[in-house]
Amino acid sequence: MVVQRSQFFRVLICGLVLACLGRDFALLGIGAAQTSSKPNRPTKKKSSKTSSAKTQRKRSSPRLRRMHQAFVSSASLKPMAQQLLQDRTPAAYAGVEAYARRRGGEDAGALAWLVLGYAHWLDHDLPKTMDALTRAKPLAGDLGDYVTYYLAASYFQSGQITEADSSLNDFDQRYPDSLSNRDAHVLYANVLLAENKPKEAIALLEKDRQPTRADVELVLGKAYAAVGDQTKAAGILSNLYITMPLSPEATQAEVEIAKVPAELQSRTIGVQGRRTRADLLMKGKRFNDAANEYRTLTDQVSASDKPAVQLTLAVALRRSGQDKEAKKILETLPSSTTEMNAERLFNLGEIARSSNNDDEFLRILGDLRQAAPSSQWMEQALLSAGNIYLLKKDYDKAIDQYRELQQRFPNGSRAPYAHWKTAWLSLRQGRNAEARSGFEQQIALYPGSAEVPAALYWRGRLAEEENDFGTARAYYQKISERFRNFYYGELARQRLTKIKVEDDPPHLALLDRVPPIKAGTKVDADDPPTDNLRFQKAQLLANGALMDFAVRELQVAGNEAQGSWMPSETARLYQEANRYDVAIETLKRAVPDYFAMDLTSLPRDYWQALFPKPFWPDLKRYSSQNALDPYLVASLIRQESEFNPAALSRKNAVGLMQLLPKVGKGVAKQEKLRHYSAQQLFTPAINLQLGTRYFRTMVDKFGAFEYALAAYNAGSDRVEDWLGQGKYRDPQEFVESIPFTETREYVQAILRNANVYRQLYGAP
Repeated sequence: MVVQRSQFFRVLICGLVLACLGRDFALLGIGAAQTSSKPNRPTKKKSSKTSSAKTQRKRSSPRLRRMHQAFVSSASLKPMAQQLLQDRTPAAYAGVEAYARRRGGEDAGALAWLVLGYAHWLDHDLPKTMDALTRAKPLAGDLGDYVTYYLAASYFQSGQITEADSSLNDFDQRYPDSLSNRDAHVLYANVLLAENKPKEAIALLEKDRQPTRADVELVLGKAYAAVGDQTKAAGILSNLYITMPLSPEATQAEVEIAKVPAELQSRTIGVQGRRTRADLLMKGKRFNDAANEYRTLTDQVSASDKPAVQLTLAVALRRSGQDKEAKKILETLPSSTTEMNAERLFNLGEIARSSNNDDEFLRILGDLRQAAPSSQWMEQALLSAGNIYLLKKDYDKAIDQYRELQQRFPNGSRAPYAHWKTAWLSLRQGRNAEARSGFEQQIALYPGSAEVPAALYWRGRLAEEENDFGTARAYYQKISERFRNFYYGELARQRLTKIKVEDDPPHLALLDRVPPIKAGTKVDADDPPTDNLRFQKAQLLANGALMDFAVRELQVAGNEAQGSWMPSETARLYQEANRYDVAIETLKRAVPDYFAMDLTSLPRDYWQALFPKPFWPDLKRYSSQNALDPYLVASLIRQESEFNPAALSRKNAVGLMQLLPKVGKGVAKQEKLRHYSAQQLFTPAINLQLGTRYFRTMVDKFGAFEYALAAYNAGSDRVEDWLGQGKYRDPQEFVESIPFTETREYVQAILRNANVYRQLYGAP
C-alpha cells in the first residue's frame, strides 16, 4: 500500500520560494465528509498519583486564559477551516471569511484570518495573503509569530523588501519562544541579501548552524559569496551539495557552486565528495541520480578504484530498472576481490531472475557457490533460489535451498525465515515428523523471531492431530498469553475451545525460551497539561486546521510537561482533522508491541485511535447490504488505506478500499450508478459502496473470507492457482502457504485486526 499523504516542504527563498515551517497543508482535513464520525475525546480517570510533571505546571496566566478562551470560542471554525485547507474552493473561502468578519473583534476572528491567509499562501495569491494576515495581526496574540512570519514571507515574495525587513528585524524580541525563529532567521537573511547587507546575514546565520539545516547553509553560502569570500562560500555550498543531496536546496547549491572558479569547485567537491554524494543518493533510493554520479566518477577515479565504482554504477542501474546497461557493465567488469566478484555475480543473478530466466540464475548461483560460499551475497542468492523453487511448486528443491541458507548462515538475518520455510514445506509435503522437529527447532533456535507464533500454533496442531491434547493445550495457551492479539493468538483460543478440559497442561521447557513482552509496556492514562502554554497554543492552531503547526507545538509541550499523554493527544488532533492514517501511525510508533498486549494494558483512547471507526454509518450500511461483517471491512480498509480517502497506490488503486478505476467502473455499472466517474472513488460513501460490493463477489466466488482477502490483494487467478496446489487442512493452512509474503501477511493482519475490533467495540 502506498498512500499519498501531506508532507513537510520547505519554501525555498532564493528567488522562487521561502523556507517554510511545516508541511504542505493542502491535504489536511481530507475526507471531512458527512459520513465521517468524529472521535469522542474520552474522559480519563484521575490518577491517585501526582506526577512530577503536574507539580511543575505553571499557574494560570493572562496569556493562558486568553488562549483557552480563544480555543473555546473558535470551536465552530474547525470544520470550515478543514474544508478550506482541503479544497480551497470559492465557497470554502467565503465561509471562513464570513466567520472572520463576524468575529472581527475577537481572537477567534484573528485565527480565521490566519487560516485564510495561509490558504491564500498555498494558492500563491500574495495580495490576498497579505490582506488576510494584516487583518489577523491586531488580535493575533500568541499566534503572532505565525502571522508575522507568513506576512513577511509574502512581502518578500512580492518584492516589498522594506516591509519584510520591518516585520523580521525584531522577530526574536517579540517572539522569543517561537518555534519559527530559525525559519524567520533564514527569511530575514534573504531579506538582508536583497538589501545588499550580506555581512549582517552572515552574523545572523552563523549562530544558527547547529543542528545543520540545508536552508541555513544555502543562504549562508550565498552570503559569503556576496562578500567576496569565494573559498568560504564554495566550502559551505559544496558541503551542502555533498552531504545533503536529498534536500531541494542541494539543487540550488549546485547552481551557486557553478559560479565559483572551476579550480575551487574541484578542490571543494573533489572525487571523494562526489563519491559520498553518490553513496547518499543510493542510500536514499534515488537510484537514477546515483547512477549519473557514479557514471561521472568512472572517468575521475584512479585505476585501482574504478572497478568498485563501476560495480556500484551497475547496481544503481539495476535498481533503477536499467538492466541491459547494468548487465553489460557486470559482464565486462575485471576480476577484483572475492567480495566484489560475489556482489557482481549476485547482481547478474538478480537481473536474470527479473527477466524470469531461472536457469541462468541457477547457473550463476552455482558460480557464486564456488567463488564465495560464505559471503552475504551467497546468503541473499540462496533466499532468491528458495523463492524461485517455491513459486515453481518444486517444494523439495525449495527446502534444499532454504536449508542450505540456514545451515551456512545460522546467525544471519534471513536464517529464521529460511528455517521456518523448511519446516513449513515439510508439513505441506506430508512429512509430519520432520515438520514437528522443525517447529520445535524454530522455537529453540530463534525464539524471538517473527515466525515463532506460527511455529507454536502448528506444533500444537500436530499434537492435537496425534491426540496429545495436553501438549496441544500447552502450545495454544502460550500463544494466547504471549501473542494475545496476533493472528495465531485468536486461532489458538479457538482451538482451545475444542479441546476437552482436563488437568493443567504439562510444563514444556521449550516454551520458556519464548521471550516475554518487554517490561514496562503498560501505559497509564495521564491527563494532558491543559495549563501549559504550548499545549493551549496547539489546541488553538488545531481549531484552525493548521495541524502540522499544532503538532510541532504539542511535541515541545511534551518535553516541557512529560508524561504518557502526548502520543494519544497527538493522535486525537489528527483524528479530529480526519487524518486517521497519521493518528494510527503515531501510536504504532509510540507502542510498537501493542498487538502482544491485553486491552487493559493500554488506555482505551490508544486503542480507539489504533482501530478507529470513521465513516461508520456508510461503512456499516454497505457492509450489511452485502452481508459482510463491518469489522472485517473496517480491518480491510485499515490495511489498505488506514482510512485515508485520498489514498493512491503506485498501481493507481484509489481511496479507502483501494479500488482500481477499471474495477470501480465495472462495479458502478452493476450498482447502476448514474454519471459515475473515477474521481468519485475519492468520495468515501461511493468507495465504500463499490468496494464492499466488489469484496462480496470475491467471497461468493471463493467461499471463505481467507480466500476472498487473498484474491482482493493478489488477484483471483493467483488464488485459484494456490488452491489447486494440493489439499489443505483448512483455510488457515492455505493462508500460511501463500507464497507471496505481502499477501500472506495482508490476510493474517486483516483477520487479526477484525478480532481486535470485536473485542474493543462489541457487536457492530
